[in-house]
Amino acid sequence: MPISDDEGLRRLLEHDTVAVVGCSSTPGKDAHDIPAYLQDHGYDVIPVNPYADEILGREAYDSLADVEEEIDLVDVFRPSEEVAGIVDDVIARKEERGDVKAVWLQLDISDDEAAARAEEAGLEITQDHCMMVEHGRLVP
Repeated sequence: MPISDDEGLRRLLEHDTVAVVGCSSTPGKDAHDIPAYLQDHGYDVIPVNPYADEILGREAYDSLADVEEEIDLVDVFRPSEEVAGIVDDVIARKEERGDVKAVWLQLDISDDEAAARAEEAGLEITQDHCMMVEHGRLVP
């Protein structure tokens, strides 16, 4: 079952390095403002967007596989119908590099089958939760 309790969400929020799939270069969009909030609160935010060169002062990568740094958590800002492929990419990266520990699907984004596959691969996952809202609510 995807994580939905406060204790589990707090545990996910303890991860420091967050790759944001679908990170936007457009201020005012949730996919830009939420990663900016996370960056402002000490997270190492790595943007993943094949249509941008730089976001939030960081190089934007075309895909998770291209990210050179270690990743703790993958935060997803893509439509639910794209989640299955993203989870497959996360699982492949975990198997190849062993670094990703968790997946966070933002508010209104969910895929129960993909979540089950992530859990089977040893990843923690939450879906349909805003990382900024939960951080503001749960982290002092």
